[in-house]
Amino acid sequence: MVMTNEWPIQEIARLSGTTSRTLRHYGDIGLLPSTRVGANGLRYYDENALVRLQRVLMLRDLGLALPAIASVVDGRQENTDALGGHLRWLRQEKERLDRQIGAVESTIEKLKGGERIMAEEALDGFDHTVYKDEVVERWGADAYAKSDAWYRSLDAAQKAAITSQQADIQRAFAAAEAAGESPESEGVLAIAKRHYDWVTVGWQGKRPTAEQFVGLGELYVADDRFAANYGGREGAGFVRDAMAAYAQREL
Repeated sequence: MVMTNEWPIQEIARLSGTTSRTLRHYGDIGLLPSTRVGANGLRYYDENALVRLQRVLMLRDLGLALPAIASVVDGRQENTDALGGHLRWLRQEKERLDRQIGAVESTIEKLKGGERIMAEEALDGFDHTVYKDEVVERWGADAYAKSDAWYRSLDAAQKAAITSQQADIQRAFAAAEAAGESPESEGVLAIAKRHYDWVTVGWQGKRPTAEQFVGLGELYVADDRFAANYGGREGAGFVRDAMAAYAQREL
């Protein structure tokens, strides 16, 4: 009889740099079924499972949401189709980041040389008006005008701080989802509170109601541009559920 190499879940988690909880989550959603389950409930994975995990991790690192990854590894969707949309977003994001890098580099050089800083150059790539139509449609032109005036009143450091806080929150949500945490867990609810506080700052101190906060989460999933901030609709769905859980318990 030919023996098949198998590894316990803890060993696979260690070798792949992930967690047993994440691997169990992948198994529960059908993304990475274990080869077998031992009498003690321990999950084992063979060589075929390792190859599948390798593809899953590669596609995850590229930013694809879990449903898209499942479609690729199960052969329901071509790699090129799944990656094409993400590639377009990456190029747009790269262009925006390149502009931000150029703006910051220019600001540093001008500060060193005692030159005058031009607002248009310093804030290139930090455009906050890309969602103007959505804001006007959902909350009215007056709401957008007030938000726009408030944002333009901030200096470069304040704007950078807001952007940095947003990025930190996004990373925290992504890490929690990857770790297989529940949107209703205490840790994720703490992240949702940080997000609520961040939104409150953006609303110039006005605290969103439960309905507004839940509606904002739904918008993250409904619009691919918002969803891209959270790794796609799967990640945005995780954030939406966390926001809804926070609203239900705290608002």
